[in-house]
Amino acid sequence: MTSHRLAALLEDAARGRFPDPDGLVEVLPPAGTAMAVVGFTAHYAIAVDLAAEWVRERLPEGDLIAPFLAELGGKIGRRDDGIDVVLAAGGLDGEPALTETGTAAHPRAARAFARRADVRVFEAEGAVVTFGRGLAGRAEVSIEVEPAARGRGVARRALVEARRLVGADGVVFAQVAPGNAASLRAFLRAGFEPIGSEALFL
Repeated sequence: MTSHRLAALLEDAARGRFPDPDGLVEVLPPAGTAMAVVGFTAHYAIAVDLAAEWVRERLPEGDLIAPFLAELGGKIGRRDDGIDVVLAAGGLDGEPALTETGTAAHPRAARAFARRADVRVFEAEGAVVTFGRGLAGRAEVSIEVEPAARGRGVARRALVEARRLVGADGVVFAQVAPGNAASLRAFLRAGFEPIGSEALFL
């Protein structure tokens, strides 16, 4: 992870040390090329290239809502990528039972290469797993299971193996759309836990 304040907040939350639910809005500089609004319980971290006063005047109380994100996106000249659930899991010992392919041909891999650095692509039992460095330098994983392989626990097994990519002392993150119940269930079964929400402006 980098020394960016957002990196520290995410790392701490992944390890169960959440910011105080104090209603505070932390306005931070951008974390790499992405700008983001990250929500914890009654605590926001907003990494944008804007004056803190502008952001705090417009952030509504409670959960993020679309009008605020739309106004923020218009101000910075970017569109948000929707609000995702952020999940995290501790790393595991051992070599991952994943086959590295190094290809960007799969749509899931192409998406990862467009959004992350140091991307690696793996295959496992009809699934494509991508791993790379995303927001604030965090380790991120994503997965897509081919239709014929779904419903057999493939995603859960592959995600458990992906946790080995960061080692026992590391943490790995994922972002899932709230409505993607199948993906959420797979991550939860693989030991990931929700730590907050985020909207990325890429």
